[in-house]
Amino acid sequence: MKKMFKSVGLVARYDKKQAFKLAKELAEYLINKKVEVYVEDIIAEKVNAPAKIVPLRNMKTDFIITIGGDGTILRTCLAAAKPEPPILSINMGVRGFLTEVEPTEAFSAVDKTLDGEFKIEKCAKLSVYSDGERMPDALNEVVISAGEPSKILYTRISKDDKPILKCQADGLIVSTQTGSTGYSLSAGGPVLDPEVETFVLTPICSLTVFRSIVFSANSKVTIDAIRPKEVLILIDGNFRKVIKSKKPTLTITRSSNMTSLIRFKDDFYHRLRSRLLFKGM
Repeated sequence: MKKMFKSVGLVARYDKKQAFKLAKELAEYLINKKVEVYVEDIIAEKVNAPAKIVPLRNMKTDFIITIGGDGTILRTCLAAAKPEPPILSINMGVRGFLTEVEPTEAFSAVDKTLDGEFKIEKCAKLSVYSDGERMPDALNEVVISAGEPSKILYTRISKDDKPILKCQADGLIVSTQTGSTGYSLSAGGPVLDPEVETFVLTPICSLTVFRSIVFSANSKVTIDAIRPKEVLILIDGNFRKVIKSKKPTLTITRSSNMTSLIRFKDDFYHRLRSRLLFKGM
């Protein structure tokens, strides 16, 4: 059978020896299978595999293997060249909600992937603009805050350029369906079924009497910071930017980019039961 993937990128979390060891073993395994292997430059020295070394932003491969938790997936999606290649995720995180297989299944998962025995889960992303400047797309969420603990952020929120409410809170989270199981959920937001094309805005410790608002996917949400005049933007827990202006403004819409995750058997609600909401049932 002709293999559909001829090149692969390897990305691993930075703080775990087991991740480097598995990355090295997978690199050697894939090279023996005549697959062209690229290793992220930041981990190359610790992996020490006979592979090509490139920055993640230049990793234009047929697919990428991540070894780590959800954070490793998120930083990969932030930095990877667009359109993003499909991601096969191996869990070496705490919860690993987004990941697909455990380390003991890594080699069989690679074989299935090379043989085309998988399905693709398409995950919507959010486009983020600040005063006309585009930031990286968000797979999980965009957080806007005053940048200091317990300092209140006063905002005006608009949908499609029409003001809908004002909010006083520690911050705001705008989350995709994928990210609705993360920070937004911890802040009291709803879990969004991935088949429903929506995103959700959830306040953090709001002084205003409202919880979350679910928007249709084609909405444009604008957040105007009334005060302070300096706000912090955090995207997927990795990208940070401080905005200083007379009226800091954040505009969020659905992105044309998507993340593709390689899946074998588990569906969304299986992961929800086994790894997050109902663990132990």
